[in-house]
Parts: sequence; C-alpha cells; structure tokens
Amino acid sequence: MTLRAILAGTGSALPRTRVSNEELARRVDTSDEWIVERTGIRFRHIAEPDETTATLAAAAAKEALAAAGLEPSDIGLIIVATATPDNTFPASATKVQALLGAPDCIAFDVAAVCSGFLYAISVADSMLRTGAAKHALIIGSETFSRILDWEDRTTCVLFGDGAGAVVLSAEEVADDRGILATRLHAEGQYCDMLYVDGGPSTTGTVGHVRMQGREVFRHAVTNLAAVLGEVLADVGLSATDIDWVVPHQANKRIIDATAKKLGLPAERVVLTVDQHANTSAASVPLALDLAVRDGRIRRGDLVVLEAMGGGFTWGAAVLRV
Repeated sequence: MTLRAILAGTGSALPRTRVSNEELARRVDTSDEWIVERTGIRFRHIAEPDETTATLAAAAAKEALAAAGLEPSDIGLIIVATATPDNTFPASATKVQALLGAPDCIAFDVAAVCSGFLYAISVADSMLRTGAAKHALIIGSETFSRILDWEDRTTCVLFGDGAGAVVLSAEEVADDRGILATRLHAEGQYCDMLYVDGGPSTTGTVGHVRMQGREVFRHAVTNLAAVLGEVLADVGLSATDIDWVVPHQANKRIIDATAKKLGLPAERVVLTVDQHANTSAASVPLALDLAVRDGRIRRGDLVVLEAMGGGFTWGAAVLRV
C-alpha cells in the first residue's frame, strides 16, 4: 500500500457575463477573425463588481466538495492559486475558508501566475503525503479582467475570469491511482516578457498585463513539451500511455504545437480556450472539471496537467484518476 493524494472531486465557476469576440470588437480595435486566427478564442467571461477571485473560488470549491461527498468541516488545507487576489493581504484562501464556513485549517495563496495551479498541486501533494491534512481544496481562481489594459488589443482579447477547484484526499492505495509525479520550473531572467507593470512595493498601483507575445509563444512550446517529457519519464511512462492531456488554456496554437511536438493526437487534448480564453491559474482546473463532468475523463485514466506562466514559471503533473 502507498499513501497518495487522490483526486476526489472537481468543480468550477464562471462569472455571469459572457463576452463574445464580436462584443469585444465594439470597444477594441479588433475582430472575431483576428482573435480566432491567432488564438482560437471565441468567448470569455468577465466578472461583475460583486464577483471576486474569492467568491468565484468559493463557488468552485462548493462544487468540488459536493462531487467528493465532503463537507467544509472535512477540509484541513486550502490553497488558492491566483495572480489577482481580492486584497494584497489577507490571502484569498482565508476569505474562501470564511465563505465556505470551514473551521480552523491551513489556508494560503500561491502566486505563480498561469502555473499557479500546478505549483499548488505539487505543494498539496507533499503536504498530504506528510500528514499535514487528510483532505485539501486546491483552487485556481482569477479576475484577470481587473488588470487588463482595455486599450491594448494584443493582451485584453486573450484573458478571461473564472475558477476551478479540486479536492485531493490522502489515501492508502494498492494500485497506481493518485498523483504519481510533479515537476516545476522557473526562469526569472525572462520576467520582463510577461508581467504586470505595477505592485505595492514598486508603483503602489495594481498595474496592467504586459506581454511580448512572440517570445512567450516560443518559450511555451519548448518548455511545456520538455516538462511533459520529464514528468512522464519520472514514472516510466511515455506519451503513448496518456489518456488525456489537460493543458493551460492560453492559446490554441501553443496547445496544438506542444501536442505535435510530443506526437499526441488532438483528440486526447482537452480544449476550452475557445469558450473561456486564458483564465491564468484557473484554466487547468476549469478544463479538468469540464472533462470529468462530460464523461471524457473516467476512473482509471492517466491524465497529465501542464501550464506555463509569467516568471517564467512552468510545470506538469501526472495522475491516475
């Protein structure tokens, strides 16, 4: 028997307002054709004033708890991956704890932008296997619309808001079910290629997203293909063993190029970027929840998660559902 972090439930939440490319083109110098050709994005959800990173995270968490058959009182660890917290402090995870009515537990945020959910999964996996908690809520939640420059069509068309959550439970298993391996990386020398031009310690403002799109694309394809190979090698598997890849939903061209580099057929890649745009740390758990709920991902499937974000940070995880 081996103690592993098992995927017990998934959930997601999207803001009420859904914005099409055509609607966006009324306020920005762009078009549906321009956006779809370069990114594959057709829609995104934009948070209303009463919808925040914490409220979306709590809504996704409730769905994940229901799917796992657990109550908030069962949770011993809450990690929220986000680049857009409700406040500089306290951590949005503590606000989620309060919204759920969960009793005293470990609660903190992880900031690794689009890779945040992978970083949070790795941290939770380690903590569960060392006995820090029995059940954990891992949530990726973002209100990226709050930090977009709506005059910059090269960035504002790419992002959306939303939240995705999973419940991980520490269980003794006799098979290979659960999280089998994770791999994380960071290269701070590239931080000026994808960043926000503000912060409490520098400008005292929130700032806006800035990106060198071509360079980000190039690094993303190379780094994601490499980390997928690494995490599979860690458990003695290859791309042919994968049932599903759930990638970070940044750009369909990046997703397609990464799959091609690994020799993965498109039908084994979960794609939601057309409906959600890039929801940063929320994109992987949002896509995972959709594929679990529509029946594509089933018990026993080998699933690989991957993401890359500003920093640069990137990572991957392999798990047996």
